[in-house]
Amino acid sequence: MAIGLLGAIAVTRILSVILYGISPTDVVTYAGVATLLPLTAALACYLPARRAARVNPMVALRRD
Repeated sequence: MAIGLLGAIAVTRILSVILYGISPTDVVTYAGVATLLPLTAALACYLPARRAARVNPMVALRRD
């Protein structure tokens, strides 16, 4: 996250040309993205892990 944040800040001069109505260093946008990405990744990991935890290990081993 830190590397991506630093990269985004470094590219703000290039992106400032195409941004309308928002500053290139908008704190709310950076905070929102920095919050949304880890939550999305956690949810993407949690749902399959929860489903896999419900399977009986003996049943899973016998199938393979």
